[in-house]
Amino acid sequence: MFGDMMAMMGKLKETQRKVEETKKRLDTVLIDENSSDHKLKVTLTANRTIKSVAIDDSLLEDKEQLEDYLVLTLNKAIEKATCVNEAELAAVAKEGMPNIPGLDLFK
Repeated sequence: MFGDMMAMMGKLKETQRKVEETKKRLDTVLIDENSSDHKLKVTLTANRTIKSVAIDDSLLEDKEQLEDYLVLTLNKAIEKATCVNEAELAAVAKEGMPNIPGLDLFK
């Protein structure tokens, strides 16, 4: 039993290492999102760090419209990045979790 516990602890440490590696890798995964008319483009990492914002000159004439574009487009990009982030981390965590009967954390 003690050996099983040690093996489980080793597997958990390995999973923790893999999760940290995945988090670092997600800093290099870029998510692009465009407004519906392609006048605004934002790029962020899967860890939800904004990398760039490209704004069509026509949007610079109307501050309120630009603000609306930014809110909508950034929210869509953040939602996509969150989905990628959560899926990647869940896959790594599920792969490394010990099989404990009755404990299904990832349904």
